[in-house]
Amino acid sequence: MWIQGFIFAAITLCAGAVHADPLVVFAAASLKEPMDMLAADFGDTVVSYGGSGQLARQVLQGAPADVVVLAHPQWMDALGAVAQDRVDLLGNALVLIGPKGPEIPLTQDAIAAALGQGRLAVGLTNAVPAGQYAREALTNLGLWQSVQPKLAEVDSVRAALVLVARGEAPLGITYATDAAADPRVSPRAVFPTDSHAPIVYPAARLSDKERAFAFMTFLTGPVARGHFEDAGFVRLAAP
Repeated sequence: MWIQGFIFAAITLCAGAVHADPLVVFAAASLKEPMDMLAADFGDTVVSYGGSGQLARQVLQGAPADVVVLAHPQWMDALGAVAQDRVDLLGNALVLIGPKGPEIPLTQDAIAAALGQGRLAVGLTNAVPAGQYAREALTNLGLWQSVQPKLAEVDSVRAALVLVARGEAPLGITYATDAAADPRVSPRAVFPTDSHAPIVYPAARLSDKERAFAFMTFLTGPVARGHFEDAGFVRLAAP
């Protein structure tokens, strides 16, 4: 009988482990490569990617996420007290991307010539952080009025990357890390850092699960640091 009891207990424990709720992380689309690696390293973690504005709205509507990493402080600010243990985790750079080729000067004539009859792929300029930074940079460089009618606005920075990678748009604006993630494109210009607000990725805990606390610590640890730096991100949070 004790053997049967032992087997029953073991099966129960295994079933509990299998059906335990995984840690759910909401992350900006531009974080996909390093976050996929971190989720595998941490174990039993599901990452949902999207535009930061979209993810923030989902959280405010009650989506069951445990940790969130966004690509703009504005969207973390929108979460208010829901976002706990907030930390500015990473930085990035904003680039003009296209097929491999020479540098394109950030001037009206040069961009118009490179676009031809095509469009400039960019994240939604009122909701997607890369699009928000792009609009700010283009405005400060005196390019917004000429470029705005030629924009192809999409719901995430990765969608903008895909349009350029597939040849559906001759140019796009993404982060430097996005350009590095797809061999079909290359940075053709880097926007000056003083043309837009600093690009900051804040992270925060949304639940009181023990593993949510542990994952926040993991995000600022040496393993995460290696993955982020390999992907080209600038580390802001202290290890």
